[in-house]
Amino acid sequence: MTSIDELFQKSGLPSKRKLDPVRDPTEIHKFAKHSSSNARHSRVDDHDQGEAGPLPPPSDDDDQDNDYGPAAPPEDDLDNEEGEEEDEAGDDEEGRFFGGGITRSEREILDFMDTNTNPNNPDDNDAAIDLSWLKKTALAFEKKISRNAELRARHEADPAKFIDSEADLDAAIKALSILSEHPALYPDFAGRLGCAGSLVSLLAHENTDIALGAVEIVGELTDEDVAATEAQWSALVDALLEADLLGLLVSNLGRLDEETQEADREGVYRALGVVENLCSKMETAEVVAEEEALLKWLLERVGRSEKPVGQNKQYAAEILAILVQSSGKNRRKLAALDAVDTMLQLVAAYRKRDPEKGGDEEEYAENLFEALTSIADEPEGKAKFVEAEGVELCLMMLKEGKLSKPAALRLLDHAAGGAAGASVCQTIVEAGGLKTTFTMFMKKHDKQATEHLVGIFASMLRLLPAESAERIRVLAKFVEKDYEKTDKLVKLRREYAARMGAADERIKQEQRGMDADEREEMADEWFSRRLDAGLFCLQTIDVILAWLVAEDDGARKKIQGLLADRDETFAVVRETIQEQIDGIDAESEESKETREMLTTLVQFLQ
Repeated sequence: MTSIDELFQKSGLPSKRKLDPVRDPTEIHKFAKHSSSNARHSRVDDHDQGEAGPLPPPSDDDDQDNDYGPAAPPEDDLDNEEGEEEDEAGDDEEGRFFGGGITRSEREILDFMDTNTNPNNPDDNDAAIDLSWLKKTALAFEKKISRNAELRARHEADPAKFIDSEADLDAAIKALSILSEHPALYPDFAGRLGCAGSLVSLLAHENTDIALGAVEIVGELTDEDVAATEAQWSALVDALLEADLLGLLVSNLGRLDEETQEADREGVYRALGVVENLCSKMETAEVVAEEEALLKWLLERVGRSEKPVGQNKQYAAEILAILVQSSGKNRRKLAALDAVDTMLQLVAAYRKRDPEKGGDEEEYAENLFEALTSIADEPEGKAKFVEAEGVELCLMMLKEGKLSKPAALRLLDHAAGGAAGASVCQTIVEAGGLKTTFTMFMKKHDKQATEHLVGIFASMLRLLPAESAERIRVLAKFVEKDYEKTDKLVKLRREYAARMGAADERIKQEQRGMDADEREEMADEWFSRRLDAGLFCLQTIDVILAWLVAEDDGARKKIQGLLADRDETFAVVRETIQEQIDGIDAESEESKETREMLTTLVQFLQ
């Protein structure tokens, strides 16, 4: 028995859009804003050049001509108006095909687009795409779904008898594309008419072409480029999620064969595009992460052996990075699934080997490091990081890696930070990380590397227990060789203080003549510019200096003498730390501990 998928492919129907193998994977694959008949025509042409074959002959029960391709539409769907013969004869001047299976609803849309488009007044072009049009389109859509389901149930053993209804359903799905240009209709489409649930239900269709066509439209309607308000977008997305969009996406991912089927590979890419669209808001991103089967599939997909690394593998890594960037809940969820161990094993391949620059593999590795860094910000992530020997791997990358070195340093800084980073700091010392990090510190580095190194040192001084062997070893590093590391710290402080002074002077000039309201409007912009100038790094350096003053009398005298070379005193350090204290406004337990710690350090700078 010929399978329905074979019939669908051979019938001249729209085939799935091919994924551009060289396209930038960070972009969402767009569905062209053409009419369904235009898409049908272009794909029929493409198909004719391939391996298309005729459909099996119809049965005697069917009232059909022996033409190949989809049957003509029912008589009640056609108008016998003047000019129809010209349409049926073939293509119009814009290349649209009217002769094979176009419905009256689709013809009305095309006729409206042809006769009512006014390039001089774009607002006129939206006149007929209103609630009335939506109701007609929704009714036609639901009828196509019901008709196809009915014929499939009636002729289960004879696919040739329902293939035409499959074509009509595919065209009806494509016709929904125009909704993305009219998001004001989303609430009615999703709510009053209930079409969002019907569209999602098609993801479970036996014909994967139909299922992936529905995925494509869902992706287009939820794309970030759609000019929808938050309320309009949420109305649609909430309805899609309520209809089990995520569960059906996972089911489709499980039945697609990427290795041997190009169309299925494209289908996976489109499904991942839908997931990315849903992650554009933190609330929906957290709903996505509740679908544990999806998270497990993503982790399995990023770990699948693939040479070279393909777009879908890279895209899966990107989705994981997006999921954990803004949500602590998602970070903890992935930590519980041992994502840290999985990702560390994957990035270990880049300890000595660099991925090809500018390719999918480079972005894949970057996304894995990004996801790891975000997860390591959580206490659960730090524990998993230590357990999976992430500290040791990062230290090896700092000594042996090239492209992986900056990413490993940033990961180590995030893992060591925060109140829960004590175990990470202790492991750094135990694994011989002091020699590696302090050797790097004494060399010339870019701004980011310097910030991460001083961040690690500050975390160790804050978190390692007093009088512990690990803490004493850290302090000894700043004392050894006549305080050369302390000397380097003061020199760095001067550089960053000079940058901050220049930035503050420019801001003061801009503030002249501004009233209070204007200054308030510019406050965030000015703060951002101060951060760019090195505010965070200057504050971190001063915290380290304050710790050294408090811990070691020799270091206190050394720092005091170095500051005096520029006619400065501990007051400049104290001022920076006080500004940091004033900027702490959160009432979390960690914030309170930070404020208390900084206040104590200020007292040692008197």
